[in-house]
Amino acid sequence: MKKISLLIPVYNEEESVDALYAALLPLLDNTHPGLKGAQYDWEVILVDDGSKDRSYDKLRELNGHDRRFRYVRLSRNFGKENALLAGFDRMTGDAMVIMDADLQHPVDTIPEMIEQWNKGYEDVYGRRLSRGKESLFRKLFTKAYYGLLNKSTRVDVLPNVGDFRLLDRKVVEAIRGLRESQRYTKGLYCWVGFKKTGVDFQTADRMAGETHMSAGRLINLALEGITSYTTAPLRVATVLGFIISILSICYMIYIVCKTIIYGEPIQGFPTIICTILFLGGCQLIALGIIGEYIGKIYNESKCRPPYIVAEESAPADVVKIKQENTRPL
Repeated sequence: MKKISLLIPVYNEEESVDALYAALLPLLDNTHPGLKGAQYDWEVILVDDGSKDRSYDKLRELNGHDRRFRYVRLSRNFGKENALLAGFDRMTGDAMVIMDADLQHPVDTIPEMIEQWNKGYEDVYGRRLSRGKESLFRKLFTKAYYGLLNKSTRVDVLPNVGDFRLLDRKVVEAIRGLRESQRYTKGLYCWVGFKKTGVDFQTADRMAGETHMSAGRLINLALEGITSYTTAPLRVATVLGFIISILSICYMIYIVCKTIIYGEPIQGFPTIICTILFLGGCQLIALGIIGEYIGKIYNESKCRPPYIVAEESAPADVVKIKQENTRPL
């Protein structure tokens, strides 16, 4: 029997845990109509990424009630990218489905992903038909961001595609072999390759709580994605430097010729100030871009682990073996 792992990062989702369990139960019991009678062995890996509410307590209770639900508690908030890696390291299935705990990723789409996986696809990604109740600013920002990212890289990052996807075990092993601390998992999905296909789904509303992705965190994620996935900004800074240098030389030739032909009284102070400010601004931008990359080199050179586990539950099969070995004779 094939085994499928479900990876669900959790951050302040205590209000969603019960609804998540109820939604997943038909799937785990192989009674979901979308499975069409197929039987799978299931495990659910819930990674608590340093939640500040009672999410950890809820996960422990859920594990005590149903051993198919494992929990991994990180020592602090390491970010979703590293929480996903913690789940990658612990999956034991033949394939793994990644989804959010707030049920914006519909459970009913998972059987469609499994069907495509059985056809031979190794990366079955969920493709949003709409972005739900996102603000107009976020929709426009996201569209512009993916357009810029795809124009600056050799490997396209699929738009309207997030972490909701099914990955074959060989894809998971390839991604967890990439131990960089500055992670951009959406780019890694595309970078590792493998046979891909998409499954359309409608983004559902959150079951409870509010989104944790503020405008500031969204911008930080965009910067992380660009600087982690491409060196194009460095190339842009270089090209911009050449262009400004050429324009400066042309302007210098113009000033010299004008002075020789017409002479030049004591003038041009505003022009000099504007030129200095413009060149200074370009230099600061270039230094800022270089600094972003140097900062990433600095963080990678420390060789710190991407995450630290404070506590985790044992897999269900390990618990079963222990129980069998402790039975009285």
